[in-house]
Amino acid sequence: MTATDSVQEPRARISGAPAIIGVIGFLTLVDLFAAQAILPSLAKRFAASPSEIGIAVNAGTIGMAIAGVGVVFWGRRVDRRVGVVASLAALSIPTLLLAAASDLATFAALRIIQGLFMVTAFSLTMSYLSERCSAAQSATALAAYVTGVVASNLIGRLISGSLADSFGVPANFIFFAALNLSGAVVAALALKRAEPMASGFESARSPIAIISDHLGNACLRTSFAIGFLILFAFIGVFTYVNFVLAAPPLALTPMSLSLVYFVFLPSMFTTPAAGRIAARRGARASFFGSLALALCGLPMLLSFSLPVVLMGLAIVGVGTFFAQATATGFVGRAAKHDRAAASGLYLSFYYLGGLAGAAFLGWVFDRFGWPATVCVIAVALALAGGLAATLRTSTAEPARA
Repeated sequence: MTATDSVQEPRARISGAPAIIGVIGFLTLVDLFAAQAILPSLAKRFAASPSEIGIAVNAGTIGMAIAGVGVVFWGRRVDRRVGVVASLAALSIPTLLLAAASDLATFAALRIIQGLFMVTAFSLTMSYLSERCSAAQSATALAAYVTGVVASNLIGRLISGSLADSFGVPANFIFFAALNLSGAVVAALALKRAEPMASGFESARSPIAIISDHLGNACLRTSFAIGFLILFAFIGVFTYVNFVLAAPPLALTPMSLSLVYFVFLPSMFTTPAAGRIAARRGARASFFGSLALALCGLPMLLSFSLPVVLMGLAIVGVGTFFAQATATGFVGRAAKHDRAAASGLYLSFYYLGGLAGAAFLGWVFDRFGWPATVCVIAVALALAGGLAATLRTSTAEPARA
């Protein structure tokens, strides 16, 4: 048995209930999507077009993609707990500075810096859970963490819209900076100190060799591409639908626009089941079902009836979150070694997909309108389903007794 084949006993445990881990997940990524609830307000503040403000708000995905690769190079040398706490504390600085951003370029640059710290905290937390917990503990904690991330999409947008409507855009970012600092405190209290874990075999390998091996793994390449397409579609829907909802005939106010994101509430209940269903039915079946569900919700987004649009958004949210949770778990099973590095690469492709969605779909939205944008999103989801069909049975399906 090689060093990479051996199973190490967990040497640290999580303090408190899984709910605490969900809170850390919430406070890690709450900044990423919160600004989407005030896109029309930000566009007015910076005199920007929908595509320009869409790219600027989602510029954080650039930093997240960079950080995902960076974890491959230095992640194994970092104390997970210290890294998570430091990243969340540092995240509060660019978040606070966003309150005073005077132009779109500065705003986008600060969003990129936010992304660097968000994915660093996210990746190191994932590594902590996979390395320090038993399989059962890790599954429970990961489900709680992902549920916290889903909650950040809902609650972050609700808070953002309410604050901006009542106190202005700067107050919004000041509040979220305080949330980032509270996340650092929670992580410091909940995560026990744990030195980086790496076998002698893995420590001797260069990051370039690790990346090359992972990219040579067909199942991992496919999962990276699926992740890219999932966030491409998700960002396209939940960025540019804001302008549709704020324009006539629906003409929602900023406060009403923030309430729209209760559409994520069903995802908070369905996403934790992704791991169990993928283990029982196989990743391919999980991908097919979740992506098909998201596709079914897209035509509803073209309606002029608000209830129909909201139902469509809820269905797209359930499908894409479920597919993303399936992909996250699948990467850990498909990687033959250096799972933290594989997760980092996955996150890089995932967030690059978000950036591509903001840029390309923003261009489509500006020039051809919302129906054309929805059609491109449908093509992306269908392509993700086609890629899922290529996954090997031995890796994509559950083990047989």
